[in-house]
Formats: sequence, C-alpha cells, structure tokens
Amino acid sequence: MNNPIGPILPEDEQFTHQITDTFATVASSDPAWTEKVCAMAMARDGSLQIGFGLGKYTNRNVMDGYGAVSRGVSQWTVRASRRLAPDPTTTVIGPLRYEVLEPLRRIRFHLEPNDTQPIAFDWEFEAVVPPFEEERTHNRNEYRVSADLVRYHQTGVCSGWIELDGERVEMHPDTWVSTRDHSWGVRYDVGTPPTDTEPGGGIPAGVGFQMIWCPVLMQRPDGSHYALHLHYVWHAVGGHGRKTVTAQIEHPDGSSEQIVDIVPHLRFDPGNRRLLGGELDCRMADGAERPLTVEVLDDTGVHLGAGLYFGFDGHHHGEWRGDLHVDGEHIADCTTPETARRLHQIRDTVVRVIDPVGGAEGWGNCQPIAYGPWPELG
Repeated sequence: MNNPIGPILPEDEQFTHQITDTFATVASSDPAWTEKVCAMAMARDGSLQIGFGLGKYTNRNVMDGYGAVSRGVSQWTVRASRRLAPDPTTTVIGPLRYEVLEPLRRIRFHLEPNDTQPIAFDWEFEAVVPPFEEERTHNRNEYRVSADLVRYHQTGVCSGWIELDGERVEMHPDTWVSTRDHSWGVRYDVGTPPTDTEPGGGIPAGVGFQMIWCPVLMQRPDGSHYALHLHYVWHAVGGHGRKTVTAQIEHPDGSSEQIVDIVPHLRFDPGNRRLLGGELDCRMADGAERPLTVEVLDDTGVHLGAGLYFGFDGHHHGEWRGDLHVDGEHIADCTTPETARRLHQIRDTVVRVIDPVGGAEGWGNCQPIAYGPWPELG
C-alpha cells in the first residue's frame, strides 16, 4: 500500500476519531508519546496504602505498569511489562488489570495474586467529584518540544480488598479515600536517557526546586464533601525565584474556585527529605485568605520510583523488556538516606488536611519534591 494506515481495531467502529488514522496510531511519532493512569487508595488513618500505575507507549510497542502496597516504612511492589501488539487496547499486563466500569465515575484496579510478591488487591474507585483538567504541560529544550501533555485528576472513595502476606484487609468507602489521574501526550522521562544528545535540560546546579501535587477529599461535619487540588512548582536561587500555582477547590456539581497563590511553610526531614507536614497559606481569586494545615499521618506512602518514575535501578518507563516481564521487590525500610536516593523523593505521602474556612477536614496523597539547596528548610 502506497499510503498505509494503522491496523483497524474494534474502536474504529466508533465516531470518535481525532486524526486521519486508525486507533492503533497516535498523532505523534515521538517515542516518548505516552498514555498513563496513576491511582492510589489509602486508609484515612494512614496505616495502609496501595498504588497502581499503567502506561501505554504506542511508538515503543510497550505497555507497562505496577501495583504496590505501603505499610509504615515498608513497600512491596510488583512491576509488569508486555509487548503492546497485537492487543493494544486491552489494559492487562500479567497480574495487573485496569478496567473502566462507568466512564468518569467508577474504575477498577486489580493486582492478581502472583509469584513475585505476597500482595494482591482488587479496588473499585468511585468518584465524589467530577474529573477536573489540569494545566497543559509544555516543555521545550532548545528547538525540541520535550513534553506536551494533558492530564485530568479525580477524587473519590473506594471499596474492595487487599492481601498482604496472607492477611486480608477490606476497604470501605467510609474509611478509605482514593484519587486518580489520567494523562496523554509526549511525556518526559520515557525510556533510557539518550547518550548521543547534548547533556543538560535538568535543574541547574545551585537552583532549588520545590513542588507538591496533592488531591484531597474533604468532608464537613454534616457528611457533605468537596475536594482540594493543591499544586505549585517553585524554582529559587539566591533569594529570587519563580513560582507557578495551579490549584483549586472542586465541588460535586462540577464548579470550582481557583486558588491563585500558595505560600508554603512545610517541613522536611533533612536526612531523606520526606515531608513532615506544615501549613499552606492559600489566596483565592477574590483575594480571600484560605489557610490550610497539612498533617502527615504516618510513614506510609507508596514511592513512585519503584513504579519506574524517574527510573529505578537502571530501568525506565516504556523500556522494552520482552513479550512479558514481571518483577518486583520488598523494601523493608524506605526511610534510610541510601534507599531514599534509590527511590527518589516523590511518593504518595498520606496526609490529613484541615480547612478552617471551609469547616472541613480531608485525606489524600501529597507528592512532594524538595530538590537542591533550601537552607531555610534545614
């Protein structure tokens, strides 16, 4: 065929095409093109948390993912990778399964019992608020667009079960919360870093980088809910800096209230830079102050590094591992400085948030990074 198109899939029967090709093909030929979901469920007391991630790399012919359990300082992780073809739309990789039960409302995350680690779970996410879009990620490295990514997130509750070392724990919506996000586009940190391109593109030496990404389910004394999404990115050097804030209060009816600024007063462990808690002085679009208190509930919190975020033991998202590859590990103590460097900082820290203005408390996952020099943090 002189002008070939991608293979025809069952999805091509639907009236939802976006480009002049089949659903087997994406709009960009960039090998970093990714579609990804990432989710967590946690007990409100912070005693236990599970994490799930799944990524599809069409131009790499790979689908990979992870399932993880965190209890205190310990983490158990199972990773799986498979050849994408000839089944690009089935979201199953070995023991990992992702299933949409009701679009934008109910999602199932499943890790089957396996020979890699003594963990399994079957959890159903149920939305409390609708999904909300985030700001597009658009990064340039000289002449190349190195990231062009869209994402939405959603906050809710969950039900289901977890098995850890033969012990079964039931999850109930009144005692567990769950959050998820879904993104697609040309993504950063996909595949082994190239060795034949100009070095650089990271955070320059001497520059401090700090961020949080934090969805929270809030509950008032009368049982009604809303959600918070707290996200800022801050670069600082020599007393000067630049900070971007994309945060809001999200309501079940789909409306939202923008938070235009966040002044963080957070504390970090100087040995491993784990978040210890603190305050966030938020300012709304109308100028009203909205102070929040962030309490870290426990050492529990899935390290996303073990799910290959920013690489792990020489392996990376989207890496070709063969027709099917499953591995994993148990890390008994994730808090030691050596292990923290191996896993990186970013993790789903279990937090409780107090919102005096809204008259509510909430529970969620805070993903923090404090990189480079921050002398004021110790």
